[in-house]
Amino acid sequence: MIHEIRAEIERRQYEFSKHAVDQSIIRDISVAEVEEAIAGRSEVIEDYPDDKYGPSCLILGFTKASRPLHVQCSYPIRPLMKIITLYEPDPGLWIDFRFRR
Repeated sequence: MIHEIRAEIERRQYEFSKHAVDQSIIRDISVAEVEEAIAGRSEVIEDYPDDKYGPSCLILGFTKASRPLHVQCSYPIRPLMKIITLYEPDPGLWIDFRFRR
């Protein structure tokens, strides 16, 4: 699925939820950083096929400046994939940014 998500990002066939826009401002995460994190060395670390708003997953990616980001997005089955939320993972809550403590 990560290949399809990367393709959606590359084609800019995605949108931010209002929550994701708010969080990007609060957390000082740019659109370019989100694109870098997903387009680069990224992986799906959690899958939410039964999420109440529709199937989604949590992606771990790194910006060109090596900033780790978690991006939750809808499955790439909609005309526009939706970025649901995004944040820099807290090392106190995550092991290698991949596994919850």
